[in-house]
Amino acid sequence: MATWKETVEEAKKQLWLAGPMVFVCVFQYSLQMISLMFVGHLDEFLLAGASLAASFVNVTGFSILIGMSSALDTFCGQSYGAKQYHMVGIHMQRAIVVTMLATIPMSIIWAYLRPILVVLHQDKRIAAHAQLYARYLIPSLSANALLRCFVKFLQTQNIVLPMVLASGFTTLTHVLLSWLFILKLRLGIKGAAIAFCLSNWLNTMLLALYIRLSSSCKTTWTGFSRKSLHNIPQFLRLAFPSTLMVCLETWTFELMVLLSGALTNPTLQTSVLYMCFQTSGLFWMIPFGIGAAASTRISNELGAGCPKSAFLAVKVTLSMSFICGALELTLLMLTRNFWGRIFTNIPELVSYVESMTPILASLVFVDSIQTAFSGIARGCGWQKLGAFVNLGSYYLVGVPFSILLAFVLHMKGVGLLLGIVLALSIQVLCFLAVTLHTNWEKEANKAAIRVKGKGDQADIH
Repeated sequence: MATWKETVEEAKKQLWLAGPMVFVCVFQYSLQMISLMFVGHLDEFLLAGASLAASFVNVTGFSILIGMSSALDTFCGQSYGAKQYHMVGIHMQRAIVVTMLATIPMSIIWAYLRPILVVLHQDKRIAAHAQLYARYLIPSLSANALLRCFVKFLQTQNIVLPMVLASGFTTLTHVLLSWLFILKLRLGIKGAAIAFCLSNWLNTMLLALYIRLSSSCKTTWTGFSRKSLHNIPQFLRLAFPSTLMVCLETWTFELMVLLSGALTNPTLQTSVLYMCFQTSGLFWMIPFGIGAAASTRISNELGAGCPKSAFLAVKVTLSMSFICGALELTLLMLTRNFWGRIFTNIPELVSYVESMTPILASLVFVDSIQTAFSGIARGCGWQKLGAFVNLGSYYLVGVPFSILLAFVLHMKGVGLLLGIVLALSIQVLCFLAVTLHTNWEKEANKAAIRVKGKGDQADIH
């Protein structure tokens, strides 16, 4: 049983990591949000098109890259904890090779987005705007592939301040670029995509320079190595379920936006639901920081062979996520008439968002706890288990329930949102049951096997 002093020390370590990671996430997430804000004050159809495109590119591109790079939470984190420092850089290079190859089919899909959206019963005019936006976003794919790997590489070494500075500078620059390309040069939706691409490459290059030149990375980055081309199947055995774990969740949120396009008055429903998810995404930043700190602390402790410390990190993480979720629920309810006005001045849209706030606040609370559990799973290497949990909670329960409420019981956007809340709740209960029955000594042994390169055995939970 951990002492009060040990618990406080662990909380301090996690807060030291979580705080900066929140800012990193806010800055990176805000790029697309800023672009949509500029577009939203131009035209309602342009906003609907950009929103639909943003949903689709997240589904077919960015979420996949995030999922693939999330395998580094386990590989890099546990290697760093085991003091196998040179392997941290090799794991990152291996991830870069895999993610860069994955961007090729993604680019093809983005280039021909309009016919895909029409087949999915989306409005043709909105689909045309969405394809234009997606095509101009294609150069951002390779930047994101590199950026996600750089972030995991630094995060698992507890190097967070450089990421805050780089992403903060990028966000300030992005505001200026958005104003220049969207308003000043009057490029509209094309300008929004161009600004987004340039900002992503700026952030990527800043982190690349830091990794190359900083003394903080001299033991983990020793230059390019052919070893990164070895054991790619071992990496994929964790990267594939890691991608599924992230994507099955992310795809559900985006699927709700696509389904809203099939409701009556699709422009209204799509815009409002996307605004709700943008708001929940904004509140998700703090739990994300907690989850990122959890994956780093747990993977480091398991890699170092300290199961008791890893379990203490789990308990501290869950306590922090519960408190965070309760505070966010309260804040969202107190400011429920505020969020819609960030995106648009159209009264109908603002009023609709406000009416959905109580359900949205419940979603934010449960999602806070779920995000912490996802961080725990990544730190332990439970991605396969996480993929099955997400498949069951979202696609066997959540999505069917959403469709039933929205289309059969005619609850429209409210019904879609309620299905997500149910899926998140089931997800939390499943992860809680697994965590309570985990043998942490065995988890430390699995980490030791994985660090030695025998991942086939270690990746089975």
